[in-house]
Amino acid sequence: MDIKEIQNLIKFVAKSGASEVKLEMEDVKITIKTGSETETKIIQAAPIAAAPQIVTQAPVAQQPLAETSATTNNANSEDDSKYITIKSPIIGTFYRKPSPDKPVFAEVGKEVKVGDTVCVIEAMKLFNEIESEVSGKIVKVLVDDSTPVEFDQPLFLVDPS
Repeated sequence: MDIKEIQNLIKFVAKSGASEVKLEMEDVKITIKTGSETETKIIQAAPIAAAPQIVTQAPVAQQPLAETSATTNNANSEDDSKYITIKSPIIGTFYRKPSPDKPVFAEVGKEVKVGDTVCVIEAMKLFNEIESEVSGKIVKVLVDDSTPVEFDQPLFLVDPS
């Protein structure tokens, strides 16, 4: 089972509303659990004959908002409605640069076209280039470098005008 099949399975489980799905094949065991707060956990183990390897992706903790920041966020969300959001197609670790000594793929104010790489997301030791699906100017980076991201989490805001 390759990474694309696993990603498609995760998307399917997330959309189906199932709380837990277990898949066991000859060489792979996968359990996907979703809770009421849309958290997703993936556990993958190698065959019993080989050394066991378990990979777990924990959900990003959400902090409660204070009343003053909630009012500010409501004003910002009204302004953000005219922008298009680039979202994460997979779970993994978000990186803005191809390597530590290289410049960032996309920064605030940069024009991007359809197909331009805006970041990479590392999932299971594979670095997946994330390409823009829209043309426009990056107005906001919503995720810090080297932080975990969830499936469908907003990464960038793009002004299409």
